[in-house]
Amino acid sequence: MAGKLTYEKRRDYLWIAFGTFLMALSANLCFTPGKIVPGGFTGLAIIIKYLTAQAVPGGVPTWLSNVILNIPLILCAIKVRGWRFMRRTLAASVVFSLWLLVIPEYAFFGSDLVLITVIGGTFMGAGLGFVFLGKATTGGTDTVGALLLRAFPHLSTAKLMQVMDGAVILLSVGIFGTKVSAYAVIAVVISSAVADRITTGFRNAYFAHIISDKYEEIADELLHELGRGVTQLPGVGMYTGEKRPVLLCAVSKKQAVILREMVAEIDPNAFLILTDASEIRGEGFLDYSREEL
Repeated sequence: MAGKLTYEKRRDYLWIAFGTFLMALSANLCFTPGKIVPGGFTGLAIIIKYLTAQAVPGGVPTWLSNVILNIPLILCAIKVRGWRFMRRTLAASVVFSLWLLVIPEYAFFGSDLVLITVIGGTFMGAGLGFVFLGKATTGGTDTVGALLLRAFPHLSTAKLMQVMDGAVILLSVGIFGTKVSAYAVIAVVISSAVADRITTGFRNAYFAHIISDKYEEIADELLHELGRGVTQLPGVGMYTGEKRPVLLCAVSKKQAVILREMVAEIDPNAFLILTDASEIRGEGFLDYSREEL
């Protein structure tokens, strides 16, 4: 068991390294040269860079601002939530800053704001998604939101993050103008959609409810052909009053196709409901990992 956890931990840190790499590419090749502020500490770092351009040649580097902004925040979060819950976030923040330092800032897409927005938002979202798969964040507004949640328990972390990201983008309006800030909003929408797709697309499956007179035959096929566990629940048809057993089964995406064909072949009149399940834990799916975060 320990070896398996070790493998999972290595895998998660690889996700974090790859995700932060994509985020740094997005920041240094798209957002920073295009002056597009995608909210969060990355957006604040871009604003700081251009506001300090006259005092510091080229402005304060985004990697340095990211470190300066995150250090007190993460230390405070460690004190409040404990080292166990923040170790991966600390690692992600450090690796992200290192990628920002190593990857040169270059206007890869010139001044084309559409390309910068779409590609930058996609890379940023994909990077965030992989970091989330590694059970971490990169600090920033999500950590601030988690801390503020203690003071404002009636609000959700997501809402607090939206407010803070919106404030950062609003701040950029007076610095870079309305047009560029409008593209920043689009970039954030794209980033959120891609991150959500990454985190659910790698893990989603289907939850099947099957009602059939041939439930025993269908259950046998699910158990021995698909190798999936099946649960039989008692059911009663409210119109007829007849007892109708209901089969419950979780299957992967690929197995859902086989399940449809199998049920139709055994009982063309069977009632089948397939619903999306963004995450299923248990035998054959995700393990319950007790490793430290």
